[in-house]
Amino acid sequence: MSVPRVLSIAGTDPTGGAGIQADLKSIGALGGYGMAVVTALVAQNTQGVRSVHAPPPAFLDAQLRAVSDDVEIDAVKIGMLHSTAVVDVVAAWLEDVRPPTVVLDPVMVATSGDRLLDAEAEEAVRALCRRADLVTPNLAELAVLTGSARAGTWTDAVAQARALHADTGATVLLKGGHLDGALCPDAIVGADGVHEIEGARVTTRNTHGTGCSLSSAMATLRASGMPWPDALARAKTWLTGALRHADALRVGRGHGPIDHFHELRGTERHEAGPREASASEPAGAVPWSTSVWEGTTGIRADVDACSFVAGLAAGSLPLDRFHRYLAQDALYLRAYSGVLARAGDLAVAPDERDFWHGAAASALEEERRLHRVRLGGAADPQPGPATTAYLAHLSGAAASGSYTVLTAAVLPCFWLYTDLGARLRTHAREGHPYADWLVAYGDPVFAAATAEAVSIAERAAATASPVDRARMDEAFIASMRHELAFFDAP
Repeated sequence: MSVPRVLSIAGTDPTGGAGIQADLKSIGALGGYGMAVVTALVAQNTQGVRSVHAPPPAFLDAQLRAVSDDVEIDAVKIGMLHSTAVVDVVAAWLEDVRPPTVVLDPVMVATSGDRLLDAEAEEAVRALCRRADLVTPNLAELAVLTGSARAGTWTDAVAQARALHADTGATVLLKGGHLDGALCPDAIVGADGVHEIEGARVTTRNTHGTGCSLSSAMATLRASGMPWPDALARAKTWLTGALRHADALRVGRGHGPIDHFHELRGTERHEAGPREASASEPAGAVPWSTSVWEGTTGIRADVDACSFVAGLAAGSLPLDRFHRYLAQDALYLRAYSGVLARAGDLAVAPDERDFWHGAAASALEEERRLHRVRLGGAADPQPGPATTAYLAHLSGAAASGSYTVLTAAVLPCFWLYTDLGARLRTHAREGHPYADWLVAYGDPVFAAATAEAVSIAERAAATASPVDRARMDEAFIASMRHELAFFDAP
């Protein structure tokens, strides 16, 4: 795909940590081409805002038309709008141009809690939400948009995000950064439910421009072709790293900026010689495997809730659906065996090479067993759409030549089944039509293999550059989504 062209419509920050300057850095860091239209000139630094100068609305319109008359825009991020007149200009331009993706960061409440807009302007921003594909309010802004008290719990915040989606039709990026606790959850709330991604809270005072940066990152990733939940997972990984590296920038005496280009600098360190960055990363950093597992909590909950898994546990799953699943699983395992063998070929450590080759042989044996015992040697069906998509994803990871990415891509097939097995085997009882299958899910030998696969992937992540770790995140999350689709397919 071509480089996404992303336009930021926002105010300025002369210290470079927030506003348009942060947007352009975020767009560039996530692989986009950034453009900028200024709504307000803001005299601010890391310690606060001193004054604001808003150019005439006609000049704002001239800027917008100058860009859209010449450049094909793939996504728009909207930040500070300052007044009703400014909102009206932007709304009219959106109506005329209709960009494919619009992300609105409704800048309405300062970190101090002070309201930044008058009541009329707040209502105009609320109306603008209906023109956005994604709205990214903080908790204070979410309360204003829904006419509620500020949420004090994650449950309350989710309810407000659902209400905002119902009222405006826009998907909502719910941010939990202002809640208390060691974890820092975020979620995509929209027509297909709540997709939650957990993460560890980063202890730093340097968080200036975090909201601006996240919203422009989401616009860029969406324009790159990612669904909103996948875009959030990728953006959250990048933003967490940017926060972890923020203190090293030493910019300003107040709340400093995040490090937008930490992944680039990490890659340069990695290419210059053996990676030593892991030793300098903050103590207590969350292991990669913990981060991605917690980050797919929502997907795993969807797997548990899907009708196939629920029916399998209860014994109420129709036999024809089970057979359709087994037939696709046999096709999958045959190809998966080749992907595991490729991991063995790429492995440097002899024990890892032996593990992957052994796992490849086990996958082939399981495929033969399915045909012999459960399918009675029936002829192979054609692969369904879910099977085809999953195998294409794995084949792409194998063809990439990256051992780190491949270990992440193949891991969910181990880990998710072991996790399911711990619960499903408790349903196995005399007379249960799928008791043998439920017990097989919880096989201790397979659980041990899963533990080894997780350990191998964790070792790969520990020596990977930040860019490669981000690619591991993407590969793991994509495989988890394919697992869900595979269970849903029958």
